[in-house]
Amino acid sequence: MADSDMSIIKSRKASVTRTTRETDISVDINIDGEGLYEVNTGIGFFDHMLNGFARHGFMDLNVTTKGDTWVDGHHTVEDTGIVLGQAFLEALGDKKGIKRFGHCILPMDDALVMAAVDLSGRHYFEYDLPMDAPMVGDFDTELVKEFFYSFSDAAKINLHIKKINGNNAHHIIEATFKAVARAIDMAVALDERNKGVPSTKGVL
Repeated sequence: MADSDMSIIKSRKASVTRTTRETDISVDINIDGEGLYEVNTGIGFFDHMLNGFARHGFMDLNVTTKGDTWVDGHHTVEDTGIVLGQAFLEALGDKKGIKRFGHCILPMDDALVMAAVDLSGRHYFEYDLPMDAPMVGDFDTELVKEFFYSFSDAAKINLHIKKINGNNAHHIIEATFKAVARAIDMAVALDERNKGVPSTKGVL
């Protein structure tokens, strides 16, 4: 790989903080990391999902969220999605040389989940992930949708998530986070054939 390509890789990092009356969040991301993570959101299952998101997306991720979890987990999960999306967009930069599109069909025991992504610079979100269980541990399963909506909106990406099979909510949710991470890892990869932005418009 050329030196110019390596410089692109080394620069794909960002740090973002956001403070409101409901949450105080800091995120550090390295898109071209090793899957290292340090996550503390105050919601154990959510931490576990973000750990898997980092590990299977091969991004280094530090997330610290202090939220009003005495109310419920909604603000913490939604706002973490916003800040993570902002950091991802900033780290991605001008998107020159990326593959842009990514997809994954990921199995986890009974669960089978499809995720597809387009780093288009335009937000669009489709979500079809029915689950029967209202809670997994201390995590409200409705918040999976809120997280990925917020992340995709802030990151300005097109994201589709669909459950193909599955009954166990833990497996379905974990398969989802891993599938999205793998799809993103595919989309952010650099393609040596692509000398510019992968769009006929010239910008993303």
